[in-house]
Order: sequence, then structure tokens, then C-alpha cells
Amino acid sequence: MSSAAAEAPGTGKVVCVTGASGYIASWIVKLLLARGYTVRATVRDTADPKKTLHLRALDGAKDRLHLFKASLLEEGSFDAAIDGCECVFHTASPFYHNVKDPKAELLDPAVKGTLNVLRSCKKASIKRVVVTSSMAAVAYNGKPRTPDVIVDETWFSDPEVCEKNQVVMIASHGWLIDALL
Repeated sequence: MSSAAAEAPGTGKVVCVTGASGYIASWIVKLLLARGYTVRATVRDTADPKKTLHLRALDGAKDRLHLFKASLLEEGSFDAAIDGCECVFHTASPFYHNVKDPKAELLDPAVKGTLNVLRSCKKASIKRVVVTSSMAAVAYNGKPRTPDVIVDETWFSDPEVCEKNQVVMIASHGWLIDALL
């Protein structure tokens, strides 16, 4: 077996994961490192050990994980992390408990942040972007959910149903994608 055949599929490839300290993003980073990718991971504060220690401890992190400070609300702050990547996994989204105005504190910043990331991707001519969301994006639409239901993009939460039921939504990615389609 040649050494090239034994290499991991991501060897030599560079990708970016936004919001890398989050639960889903951390697992994405772990998987990408295990497959040989070099990962540029964005976090709010690269010096915060509570947010970065678990990432730095991953197998392959010493050589192939690079942390970048980025803010969803600051246009251009993702440029350095994204430039030169083959793919971007966008998982970053604001998440706070006990918000007084969900639209102003969660939805608007998430949409603005996603657009900022997509602008950085466009500048860098990124060909593949994976946008993650949460179950909240598909959980509130008034449709009955039975065990045989397949949840897909046709299940985006309905903002009117959410407002009527006073549901605090973090479904901004779903709404954004729905609006862009």
C-alpha cells in the first residue's frame, strides 16, 4: 500500500469552523482533525481556556488546529480565518438565556452574523459552505410530529406560530436559508 493511499482523506486540506467552541462545532472540529484536515476555528475569545482548552486537547490540534478570534457582528472579522479554505462550516450563532427581546438579541444578530460569514466566504471564493442550525429551526410550525415524519427543509419553524405560542426562537439560520431560497 502506498503512503498516499494510507493518508487521511483531509490531508493537506484546510477548512474553517465558525463558533468552534460550541457543542456541535467541537464535534465537527474533532472529526475533521481525525480525518487529517487542518482546521481554522473561530471563537469569540482565543485566550479563554473555558472555551478553547477542549479544542486544544484534541488529537491533531497541536499541528493542525488554528484558533481565530471573530465576532458575528463585525463585518470582515472572519476574513482571515476563511481565506484559503476549501470549505466553511458555519455553526456560530448567538445564544443567551433570559432574553427580553428575542428578535433583537438572538434573531437579528444571528442573521447579520450569518450574512457576515457568507460575505467573507464570497470574498475568498469559497465553493462549499455548510450552515448548521438547531432543532428550533424546525420544531415550531404547527404540523403534527409522529414517529414516521421525516424532518427536512420543508419543516422550518413558522415565525407566526412561534410568536403566537411565545416561543423564544433560535431558528435564525433556518429562517435565513428559507428567505434566501
